[in-house]
Amino acid sequence: MAATPRGTTPVPPDARPRLTVLSGPSGVGKSTVVAHMRKVHPEVWLSVSATTRKPRPGERHGVQYFFVGDEEFDKLVANGELLEWAEFAGNRYGTPRAAVLERLEAGEPVLLEIDLQGARLVRESMPEAQLVFLAPPSWDELVRRLTGRGTEAPDVIERRLTAAKVELAAEAEFDTTLVNTSVEDVARELLALMRVV
Repeated sequence: MAATPRGTTPVPPDARPRLTVLSGPSGVGKSTVVAHMRKVHPEVWLSVSATTRKPRPGERHGVQYFFVGDEEFDKLVANGELLEWAEFAGNRYGTPRAAVLERLEAGEPVLLEIDLQGARLVRESMPEAQLVFLAPPSWDELVRRLTGRGTEAPDVIERRLTAAKVELAAEAEFDTTLVNTSVEDVARELLALMRVV
């Protein structure tokens, strides 16, 4: 289900699904929502970002991320192969351009999970993209989720909390806000938004 098969006509631009961007503060549950979508709604194509971050336990190359070295990431940037890229908490993250455009051309709904900086860059390069902000039920809940991970050093958590305050303040830049009280509810609402052309 990649590009349009030979002999068929591409989906007309006005009938194509828009790229849907899911963003929000660190620790709000974006990855959890995306993992749920991957399992329950395989018809939605989830863009896999490239990152220089080391894999967390259970993460696999090509599934959660394409884990690349700094040199390889530099090449992707230099060759214009990323739709957007940003640095966050000392690591770089970027969205491979070609795969996203192929899926949209073929009429498949595409979901992209990225940070605030990346969402702004997508808005610049693809103004028709739909930006969805995932908000925590409360600030206290966000702090609990960030500190409860147990995968990061205290200074990294502190940086993430500082960044989260800035990210929460950017909510008004988005087309829609979904509050993450339940992964299933968010996934259902997200799917409904993606089916609206």
